[in-house]
Amino acid sequence: MKALLGTKIGMTQIISEDGRAIPVTLIQAGPVTVTQVKSVESDGYNAVQVAYGEGKNLSKAVAGHTKPAGSSPKYIREIRVADLPEGLSVGSVINVEAFTLGDIVDATGTSKGKGFAGTVKRHNFATSKATHGGNGNVRKPGSIGSMYPQKVFKGKRMAGRMGHDRVTVKNLVVAYIDPTNNLIGLRGAVPGPKKGLIVIGGKA
Repeated sequence: MKALLGTKIGMTQIISEDGRAIPVTLIQAGPVTVTQVKSVESDGYNAVQVAYGEGKNLSKAVAGHTKPAGSSPKYIREIRVADLPEGLSVGSVINVEAFTLGDIVDATGTSKGKGFAGTVKRHNFATSKATHGGNGNVRKPGSIGSMYPQKVFKGKRMAGRMGHDRVTVKNLVVAYIDPTNNLIGLRGAVPGPKKGLIVIGGKA
């Protein structure tokens, strides 16, 4: 199964065989341990639950759940699959060797939180004129609607919390693999800060 959990290290670049510089995001990926295998018969859908990292002060519920797999993880995530992979059971280990160079994957992480942001930063609104007759309120949003129907519609672009959202970047190419150090490099940018959790899922 081509799926891993990892922590983001940062961005760098590698030189391809034809001499081009390729931007890659390095991820400390795996190894992950399978803690549960769900099937349509028992749970109503197919999924594989994997654990990553070394956790501290685990609750008794989590410790008891992961004990058969011999793991005390920091992160546990469930990855849905169309068909359950053969030979995969509780305690199985998945590492970066499950991927090969050129594989197409999706990377999911939590984007950086920006706090409370105005409309110019959050939604790329234009500012009003600061000179030549402008009223000086260059970053205010202005009118938010007509009088009827006396309410603001849901989804109206206004100031508010920005960032810290679950973001998935699709169709990234695996450009670098280091099985010795459990490193994988994805071409392009991956959401989240350094040391943030990244879920890597391969295309079927």
